[in-house]
Amino acid sequence: MKTHRKLVSLYLHAAVILGLFLAQFFLPDYLYLAVTRVMILSVFAIAYNILFGYTGLLSLGHAMFFSVGLYTAGLTVYHLEWSAAEAFVSSIGVGLIFSILLGAVALRTSGVAFMIVTLMFSQVFYLGTLYFTTYTRGDEGLVLSEGARQFTFLFASFDLSDPSVRYVVAWLLLSLSIIFCYVIARSRLGRALVAIRENETRTQMLGYNTFMLKLVAVIISGTLSSISGAAYVLLFAYAGSSFATIQYSIDALLYTLLGGAGTVLGPVLGAFLMFFMIDITSEYTSAYLLIAGIILVFLVMYFPRGILGEVRHRWLQWLP
Repeated sequence: MKTHRKLVSLYLHAAVILGLFLAQFFLPDYLYLAVTRVMILSVFAIAYNILFGYTGLLSLGHAMFFSVGLYTAGLTVYHLEWSAAEAFVSSIGVGLIFSILLGAVALRTSGVAFMIVTLMFSQVFYLGTLYFTTYTRGDEGLVLSEGARQFTFLFASFDLSDPSVRYVVAWLLLSLSIIFCYVIARSRLGRALVAIRENETRTQMLGYNTFMLKLVAVIISGTLSSISGAAYVLLFAYAGSSFATIQYSIDALLYTLLGGAGTVLGPVLGAFLMFFMIDITSEYTSAYLLIAGIILVFLVMYFPRGILGEVRHRWLQWLP
């Protein structure tokens, strides 16, 4: 029975990945671009979920990690004329360093203090993007040229301004993120992170080094967030200070809460629902945020664990 549930869970996640790939052949032009963007934001949400959903650490500074990748890739392409591939790889390294440094400092605190410290770091980074406008161009932002988004890989040339290439790259990145999160959720590391979330003191009594485990969670989450930020600027050719605001940290939190914290597919579902809920309501009224807020209130009332979290709690306990 246990093996059967694992296979069903595996098939479910594989079906979601396959469905997103096949969707590109049926979507109209507008939704084609929108789904591409949401897939990148879903990667950001998955990264946030690893820290919040599985480890229980509430961060309000994840916009910084996203923007670190965004600006590392954007600035190196715009000012240093690096290739898109070189910029992407460099953003991974810089995101990793930022994650280690912030994790080492912020994890000296816990609870509300951790949330405040991550928020402070994020705000410092945001103000830095406004201060160094000579390089970042502040809220006006950097716009990458079409030629700067072309690169060669394995003797083949790719153009990230091509909508079909953008979609496949975003799909591939999201697919790898889902698989990565699925593996973590099923691993000893994932079970240890959940144990910390449920009862850190008891986890310490069992002999686990909870500080190091939480640091690993911060590093994984921060680096993956930076990867999503780098992918965003390379695919959509824009990097601005607005991506470093607290709003983007809150967006990642909302995606996770709406879809289901501590579930692999929850953040993906939450990102899609939030994006299209706002997109559809904005067509009918300028008060679309009010309507979206009311809908979210009802969802929280009837799905307190998030949509997939509640589904897992009531019916499908095997969902990772």
